[in-house]
Formats: sequence, C-alpha cells, structure tokens
Amino acid sequence: MIPLYKPFMPKTPLIKEILCSGQLAYGKYGVEFEKLLANYFGVSNVITTNSYNMAMLVTLSTLGIKAGDTVIASPMACLASTQPLLSMGIKVKWADVDPTTGTLSPDSVRHLMNIEPKAIIHNHFCGHVGYVDEINLIGKEYNIPVIDDCIEAFGSEFNSKKMGNVGTDVTVFSFGPVRIPNTLDGGAIIFKDKSLYKKSLLVRDAGIDRTRFRDELGEINPDCDIELVGYNAKMDEVSSYIGVQQMKNIEWILETQRNNALIWNEKLKGEYDIVPINEKHSLPNYWVYGTLAERKRERILDFREKGFYASGVHINNNIYTVFGDTTPLKGVNEFNNKFVALPCGWWVDFSK
Repeated sequence: MIPLYKPFMPKTPLIKEILCSGQLAYGKYGVEFEKLLANYFGVSNVITTNSYNMAMLVTLSTLGIKAGDTVIASPMACLASTQPLLSMGIKVKWADVDPTTGTLSPDSVRHLMNIEPKAIIHNHFCGHVGYVDEINLIGKEYNIPVIDDCIEAFGSEFNSKKMGNVGTDVTVFSFGPVRIPNTLDGGAIIFKDKSLYKKSLLVRDAGIDRTRFRDELGEINPDCDIELVGYNAKMDEVSSYIGVQQMKNIEWILETQRNNALIWNEKLKGEYDIVPINEKHSLPNYWVYGTLAERKRERILDFREKGFYASGVHINNNIYTVFGDTTPLKGVNEFNNKFVALPCGWWVDFSK
C-alpha cells in the first residue's frame, strides 16, 4: 500500500557531532535555517519555533489576541491549527468554505465581521491555496490581521508567489513529521511588519531580550525587565540542522510532487464522479492530491484496493463541542462529504 504521508529525512552527517557538542539549544544552525527560509520566501522577518503549536501561540500573543477575544476560522482544518486557539481562551467563530476548494468563503467571512473579530485565520486546506486577495482585503478594510495558516502549504504558490510572501500580515508553517520540510517537529512564522517580528523574538524566548539579559560576568542582569508573556519556543540545534539539510532537497520534493499530480490528472480523465480540486491562480505543493468524489467512501475503498491509501485527511471541526459553535455550514458539509486525498508525495513512483 502506497502511504498518503511519509516523512522525508535527508542525509545528516553531522548529527552525532551536534548531539555531543554540548550546544543543543538554538544556535548557529537555528540562525542558518532561518536565513535559508528567508531566502527561499524572499522575505526578512522569519522566526522558527519548536512546534507548530508554539508557532500559533507565539503568533497570537505577538498580535495581542487574548482570552475572550473572537477570531474567524475555517472548520475545515487540522485540530493542530484550531486547538491552540482554545488553549488561550480565544473564542472561535466558524466561517463557511467554498465547497470546490475547502478554503474560506470570502462572502461568509465578510458576513461575520459584525461580531468584531480580532483576526481572520485563513487555512489553506491540504496545500490548496484559498482566496488570498479577497480575505486579505477584508482584513485591511476592518483593520484586523489575517493569519495564513499554511500548516500543510509550504511551497504552495499564489499568482506565482510563494505562500509567505503574498502580502498577508502573518504566515504560519508546520515542520512536523509528515509536513514538508520536516524537522522532526517545528514551525515557522513570517511577519510582514518588522515591529511585530521583533516583538515575536521576545515572545518566543520567555520575554527575554538576550542583548541585555546577562551582565559582563554572564550573570542574569536584574535591570533587564521582563515585560511580555512568553514561551520556551525556540527550535533546538538538532531540529534546526535537519531543517538546513531539508532545504537542500525542497525544490526536488516539490517538483516530484507536482509531476505526480500531472500523472494523477491524466489518470482521472474520463472519470465521471471524481474531479481534482479546482485551482484558482494557485499552484499547490501537492502534499496530497486533492479530489472531490460523489461517492466518497466507495472511492476511498476503491483506491485502497488498488494500493493507494486514500483518505479524507481531516473532518470538519465544527462537529466538536469543545469549540462551542456547532452550527452546520452548507459549504463545509458539501466539501467534507466529497473530499478524497490521494498519495502524491516524493515517494510515489508511478513507473512501478
């Protein structure tokens, strides 16, 4: 059975040396990984974190979103994207999705602006890019930040620009085990605003300003006040080194996955009850190959019998009582009832 996900691990010749170096906390490889990410995206304000969960928490805290505040989000998302909101006491109001893409419906988001949300969290479902310009315009009109939730969308493009550099206020990525790239676990945040970036460096590191925290003897400086709530969220050197090595392979991984998607396009031609996700001005990373099937469960079983582990991947989060809002949404129900993901990763070799 060809799996839907498979962690990629590059060659790591220095891993033992790092493990025995006595320097495991964020250091030179952490800095190098962030520089590589900045160059890849063509931006400057990038930080890494030790998990995607922490990346979301650092983002929310940096933006000043706190307990009792409300944000708009899509219920078609991984729980890893939505649970951090509840852990901070933030209220979630679900917007509907476009049933052809699984991403936020701009009309639904705009309809909800009367609740005075503090942010819009725009999930790009399974690497398929949503309505970037339309959602960002709503955020600009109402003077609230938009967070591009790219938990599964590293390398996806919108209008020939990489996600992370499409004009959104904040973009969050996951480097978890089955994401691309993976650092065993980790995340990254890109801020459009430099002042927010500088604030996030403190929030990521327990509120500490490392330029003033130690005196000339290396002792903690009592004159260095801690003014912000922060986290222990810096990426360690082992994970950062793996990230550095991953970036050497990222273009090959993305090219392979996109070539596999072209093969799937051909294989599904003529199928009357299953179609690829409609891409509007975007190029997915093809973390998975997304389709819409009229007979979802039958199609999943059919592909599994043929040796491809098909799956719906996620389920709509608005069924979970923990979020409070369980209002049914038409677009969400339609999409969830049809979405089937097929293996499309670097490990899929159709020649075999």
